[in-house]
Amino acid sequence: MIHNDTIVALATPSGPGAIAIIRLSGKDAIKIASLVFNSVLGKKLADQKTHTVHLGNILDGERIIDEVLATLFKNPQSYTGENVVEFSCHGSSYIQQEIIQLLLRKGCRMATAGEFTLQAFLNGKMDLSQAEAVADLIASDSKASHQLAIQQMRGGFTTEIEELRVQLLDFASLIELELDFSEEDVEFASRNDFQKLIKKTTSLLKNLIDSFATGNVLKNGIPVAIIGRPNSGKSTLLNVLLNEDRAIVSNIAGTTRDTIEDEITIDGIRFRFIDTAGIRNTKDEIEKIGVEKALEKLKNSAIYIYLFDSTEMDMNDVKIELESFSTTSSQLIVANKIDKASKSVLNTIKNSALPVLSISAKKKESIDQLKKSLLVLAGKEALDKNQLIVTNSRHYDILLKSLEEIIKVQNGIDQNLSGDLLAIDLRQALYYLGEITGKVSNDDLLGNIFANFCIGK
Repeated sequence: MIHNDTIVALATPSGPGAIAIIRLSGKDAIKIASLVFNSVLGKKLADQKTHTVHLGNILDGERIIDEVLATLFKNPQSYTGENVVEFSCHGSSYIQQEIIQLLLRKGCRMATAGEFTLQAFLNGKMDLSQAEAVADLIASDSKASHQLAIQQMRGGFTTEIEELRVQLLDFASLIELELDFSEEDVEFASRNDFQKLIKKTTSLLKNLIDSFATGNVLKNGIPVAIIGRPNSGKSTLLNVLLNEDRAIVSNIAGTTRDTIEDEITIDGIRFRFIDTAGIRNTKDEIEKIGVEKALEKLKNSAIYIYLFDSTEMDMNDVKIELESFSTTSSQLIVANKIDKASKSVLNTIKNSALPVLSISAKKKESIDQLKKSLLVLAGKEALDKNQLIVTNSRHYDILLKSLEEIIKVQNGIDQNLSGDLLAIDLRQALYYLGEITGKVSNDDLLGNIFANFCIGK
């Protein structure tokens, strides 16, 4: 996939705007840019220092297309590790296309999706995990998804993986060396030290795998289903959380018959709240469909708020209903309408073995506490502490495969298997770990990853 072409693409969104940036990268980027750029001071781009900006005109023969700024980055001090020139032109769609077409005629080739970042990876400017984080950073639409992408771009995740891989590689080399001296019964790799390393590896891989459940929802937005019986105040709570009248509220039971969804960001984390039909036995066919949808949303949610009317249900009813739900979603039990509840009811809720948060959606009481509870369930603490969190499904799949091989190595040690058998599983684990950072890669893998990028990045 390494080539000597000079590629060009629009690095800013297509369409009219104040400014557009056209990016060139490749061995001949400066040479080709010089063919169309005429500095107002008569400077030659090739003679200028890297990381400098120059004012001039883009010329097609004698015709001036636009007055632009040319920013120069000489290899290897550039994003791609190659010579890079960026033209900042006026944002007319016509001007953009005229400049790009001119550069194509002068010897450039249109960049494919993610090709600038691909070149950065191939030239050692970043590893594969960091390159993937670039796409996540561009797609980030909340503080949480942005923070996760930045953390991965800085290499926190791959640093841990690479350190572990190097340690495993050292032991693999020693085990392979033992095989060369098998007749002399020499042990180069201490089995006790090897055992400790395998346990450390197992622990790290499990922690990273477990973090994916949190990372995936933080990255993509956290689906939260609001579940409960009719007239428990689900629609009122949704409206309060969204700070708008999104759902119809009435005293008639069964008003909500379909799911209503909307998104808000709480302290940098994006939540997608889903108001559902009240759960009850009903003969109304339409309402019955609504109840089925509610239970489906419950199963697919990362978190569900079980909302009950504190004036209508006792804690035994709540416990029985919760036990009827089939879900692995995180749970937040909320007693509503506490402004109407008696002191005895409030004391019963307070002293319940179940962790219950008491609110009044109508009076907007304890809504801030509800939001704080949601942030805890969403994994905000791990995010604030900059703990390693896996967000990429490709990484998650590789980590599962790596753990499977490491467990095989552990079983081999427990069974006192010979070094050659241990080496087989260890080499496979190393292969998988190398796929995360790009130490091991192929054209198909790279093609799949970078195809998801925008053109120009």
